[in-house]
Formats: sequence, C-alpha cells, structure tokens
Amino acid sequence: MVARLVVAAPSSGSGKTTVATGLMAAFAAAGLAVSPHKVGPDYIDPGYHALATGRPGRNLDAYMCGPELVAPLFAHGARGCDLAVVEGVMGLYDGASGQGELASTAQVSKLLRAPVVLVVDASSQSRSVAALVHGFASWDPEVRIGGVILNKVGSARHEGLLREALDESGVPVLGALGRASQVQAPSRHLGLVPVAERRAEAVESVAALASQVREGCDLEAILALARSAPALAGDAWDPVAVGACGASFPNPAPSRNSAPPPSAPEDHQLRRVRPQTPGGLKPVVAVAGGAAFSFSYAEHAELLTAAGADVVTFDPLHDEQLPPGTAGLVIGGGFPEVYAPELSANEPLREAVAELALSGAPVAAECAGLLYLTRELDGKPMCGVLDAQARMSERLTLGYRDAVAVSDSSLAVAGTRMRGHEFHRTVVEPGAGAVAAWGMHAPERRLEGFVQQGVHASYLHTHWAAEPGIARRFVERCRG
Repeated sequence: MVARLVVAAPSSGSGKTTVATGLMAAFAAAGLAVSPHKVGPDYIDPGYHALATGRPGRNLDAYMCGPELVAPLFAHGARGCDLAVVEGVMGLYDGASGQGELASTAQVSKLLRAPVVLVVDASSQSRSVAALVHGFASWDPEVRIGGVILNKVGSARHEGLLREALDESGVPVLGALGRASQVQAPSRHLGLVPVAERRAEAVESVAALASQVREGCDLEAILALARSAPALAGDAWDPVAVGACGASFPNPAPSRNSAPPPSAPEDHQLRRVRPQTPGGLKPVVAVAGGAAFSFSYAEHAELLTAAGADVVTFDPLHDEQLPPGTAGLVIGGGFPEVYAPELSANEPLREAVAELALSGAPVAAECAGLLYLTRELDGKPMCGVLDAQARMSERLTLGYRDAVAVSDSSLAVAGTRMRGHEFHRTVVEPGAGAVAAWGMHAPERRLEGFVQQGVHASYLHTHWAAEPGIARRFVERCRG
C-alpha cells in the first residue's frame, strides 16, 4: 500500500502547485521515493513535479480516461514508491462543466481513497477561514479533509488568529507559509513557463519551495496523514497487458474520406520511398521533445514501447535530422509559437519531416505538432506537410471535448470515439479540400484537424490509455 494524499484548494490561485511541488521535493530530499501526480489534463505542473521527485509526473483525468482508470493509472505510476502526492485542479469540487463531480479533485480523492490537504489563501481573512474550511469539509462526507495548510500568511499575529479560528473547526493546521517568502515561477499566455524552457532556474525554484515547505509545515504530521490512507483494491494499469487485450483496429481499405496524396513542397521534386522495417526489428518511432514540444503523457511512450516500437526522443530546435531509421513520428504539444523563428531556421529537419510524411509513414501531431506541420506559423515557414496557415489569436480555446473520428487514419478507424482537451491561442486556416480528423459533438458540433496519407494532426489532446489500440495501430503502420 502506497501512502498518499491529495493537495487541493477552494479555488485556483490558492497555491496548490507551490505546496504540492514543495512537499514532493521536501519528502524526496528526505530520502523517500515520491510518486508525483496531477489531476486533470495539465502538462506544465507535472514537469515541475518530475523535477522535484526524479520520477515522471503523471496525470489522473477521469474525463479523458474514465473514472475506472484513475486508480489503476495511479497504482502504475506509484508502484515501488513510499509516498504519492496528487496535486488537484481548480477548486476542490470543480470538475468538467455541466458534468457534476466528474474530473474534479474531489472525485479523484474518493477514487483513490486519499485524504485531502486543503491549501487556503489566507491573505484577506482571519476568523472567516474557519467557516470556509468547515464548508469544504462538510460538503461531501466521502471527501476526507485531513488538514489545512495556510498560504500567504501576513505575519505571526495573522497566523495566530487563523490558527485560533481553526481550532473550532476540528480540522488540524498542518502548516503556514508566509506571504513574503512566496516563490514565483514565470508565466505567460497558457500558464507557467515549462521546466524545459528554464531548467536551471526551475531547479532553484523547486529547491526554494522544498525549503519553504520544510520550514512552514509539519512534515511528520503530513506523512502520518498520507499513511492513514486505506488499501486500494484492484490491479495496477499495465501498458503491456492493455496493449495486448485492448480494442484492435483493423487496417481498412482507403475510404471515400481518405485524403488524396498531397502535392510535393517546392523543395521536393520526388516522393521518397517509405522504408520498410525488416521482420523482427523494432520500428523506430521518433518523439519530438525539447523546449518547443514539452507536452506529453508518459503513458504514450510506454504504450508505443509495449506495442513493439523503439521510442527515440529528438529536439526539433537543435537536431537537424530525424533519428536513424525513423518509421513513425509523434509530435505532441508545447509552444512552437514561442520558438517559431528557431523551428523555421532548422530547414534540414523541416525537410526531413516533410519527406517522411510524403512517404506515407505514420505521423501523429497534437496542437503544437499540428502547427509545426503547417506551411507557416505567424509568417515563419514550417514543414509544409499540411496546406494550412497558423497564427496567434487573442482568443483562448479551452475545455474538454467529446469527439469521433470521421476519417480512417494511422491512429484510428472512422467511428472511434474519444474524449480529449483543447488548450491554445492559435488559429489554423486550412486550404481547400482538407479532410478532417475529428467530428466534435460536445460542447459544440464542428469538424477539426487533418487526415492526409499517414498524417493525423489535430488540436485535440487525447490520452491513449483510454484507447490503447491507438498505439498498437500506429506501430503496426510503422512496420509498413
């Protein structure tokens, strides 16, 4: 049984990331093997969690993966650890819009049978904090709030007033963090700046958070609370097992929705012959990484590996060629708009990506990957795989989506249903004749994305653990 706790808050901006990351780093520095987790689809916080613990930050998303997978995915990530710390999302009881408790921190805490540490921004209150904590503790009897950490406390006198008020609530105070000692991470249009873009500074920030939490929190009491969590029933998620028994997608003949072969970019007069993977050898699947493409779920690489691929990471900002023998390409999310000049300047790699796509090899691109495959991004030439232009927008597109595949592709057959998440401030304007990847039917009905030969490109972030057949189909296509 893994000791575990959930770090939650009454609302966003209360300091969950500060406290959760600080706790992870402090316990890891004390010699514990700490498993980091994040509720919801967020990619950036898990990067800081991984830096704090030395283990992959993993997401627990009851909307995209279903409530039934939350505990198995947690157990998979926490296998062999002494302690698991789960950072919540938004306010404790906030979930998917219009879906009740679905995907909320409260739901995840119940699915994990984990006690909750409530982080309260106390900067503008004193005795009222007791009413706030009482309300959150009594709202759902199945949610066990085991303690409070007071954040942004103004002074020793202020802390005394808060503790005196909470004495009457029955919820113990496990720590108090001062307003003056807050460690701030830089942010921009989509939240915190990822670790991959500021690693040296991020290391210092995480160390400072650990020190702050050690000084202001009762780590022994917090660990005792985590160890009070009861045993979890059921087996851990296993990428090999689910890959073997998950839904198997056929390789259908091209449908009437299949995209016509794209015209070759100006730099390419001949179509490259797609390399075949010799029998018995693992096909190489290149996965984009580095500062421009830092958004990925750890389970995707695990599923690709379990399906028989040799997963190799490369950095489009610096590497001028794809990994040797690349048979398939995965380009996840990130911030290509921030690095558009550098990505554009790497012409050899842009040409290599275009050649691979023209050969018909499987290419899966999400959000940032989609932008990278267009002809241009904010006027800067990209790979030119897709007849589309991308640009920054003032409008934020954000939220969960229900989607169905409308075209056969290297990821799924038409009719495959998936739940995903969109989060971007860019717009892609497709050329004539584009074939969509997804039909969105919630919260609005529209077509989205591109399917073109082996390319599947879309704004929709999906979690392949919800449909492991995706990884197996992709690797099968890589084999030629």
